[in-house]
Amino acid sequence: MTRIRAAVLRETGLPSPFARSRPLQIEECELDAPGAGEVLVRIRAASLCHSDLSVVDGSRPRVMPMVLGHEAAGEVIATGEGVNDLAAGDKVVCIFVPNCGHCARCHEGRPALCEPGAQANLAGTLLGGARRLHMAGSPLNHHLGVSGFAEAAVVSRTSLVKVGADIELETAALFGCAIITGVGAVLNTANVPVGSSVAIVGAGGVGLSCVLGAVLAGARRILVVDLNRKKLAFAEELGATDVFDAGVDNAAASIKEATGGGVDFAFETAGAAAALALAYQITRRGGTTVTAGLPNPNHQFSIPQISLTAEERTVKGSYMGSCVPQRDIPNYIAMFQQGRLPVERLVTHRIKLDEINEGFDLLASGDAGRILLTV
Repeated sequence: MTRIRAAVLRETGLPSPFARSRPLQIEECELDAPGAGEVLVRIRAASLCHSDLSVVDGSRPRVMPMVLGHEAAGEVIATGEGVNDLAAGDKVVCIFVPNCGHCARCHEGRPALCEPGAQANLAGTLLGGARRLHMAGSPLNHHLGVSGFAEAAVVSRTSLVKVGADIELETAALFGCAIITGVGAVLNTANVPVGSSVAIVGAGGVGLSCVLGAVLAGARRILVVDLNRKKLAFAEELGATDVFDAGVDNAAASIKEATGGGVDFAFETAGAAAALALAYQITRRGGTTVTAGLPNPNHQFSIPQISLTAEERTVKGSYMGSCVPQRDIPNYIAMFQQGRLPVERLVTHRIKLDEINEGFDLLASGDAGRILLTV
């Protein structure tokens, strides 16, 4: 057993500012040794994501109490029985869906949709059903099989991707969620061809990663739509060719006029039904609308049914960027090292573990790109 400091969430929906209500408490916890098929990782860096914020504010319910954090990277400390392809000192990126390798979705080559992995994440356990975190003898739940806002974590082997020794772990952490989700949505889910027109509704970490993915794919025109003017300016720095304020009257009409009827591909990354409705409205006849945001599970989305048929429209979901992490993360890191995927530009702020509540205030304000937490 190892004693660690970790960010523990016991109650959701506390009011902001979080610096005052302190929903996350940095507490000393017990971490069991890794079991069969598991790995003990020293966490070196983790990013704050809107998926974490949605747990803090209660819009995405999870079992409590929980150690939060799912976008992280670190070094292997020890391995459990049966883990023979990792050794102490190896650098690894955590991914937020473990995969069993045996269910129908895994056999299809779609590990992001692993059925036992989804069940374990919902239950707050590791893939094998165990909880390795405790406090004063009581179990703590794992967040998406990672719980990366901590000094160390025990995770399933299939929640890890080994990366080269030549990448900094602060940068590597970004590949665990924002990059695979945003870039993957463009390259895998939509398979955006060179010369396409693309719109991205929502300029958070995933949306800005979509911008990088659209640039990489060779999109001819890249529109970004958001309510926050600072984020729109940031999107332009990353490669957006046009930006639009989603809050103005007739935003959809303005975008359709500017694009001659709409874009080939529209990506919704805000996790809001209104954002998805806007993305659908600005998709051209015959085009594709992709949703990669994670809304409140009770939210509904409706469209004119006739448009699907008469306009041959497509609406697609994208979870974890439809990625195969063991394949895609090394590829994306190689693109970063070649200068083709400048993911380091997404980071606007750095914090320490004790500043995590202030970090979530910053994230909620909309005035930050990726906020990187170093442990």
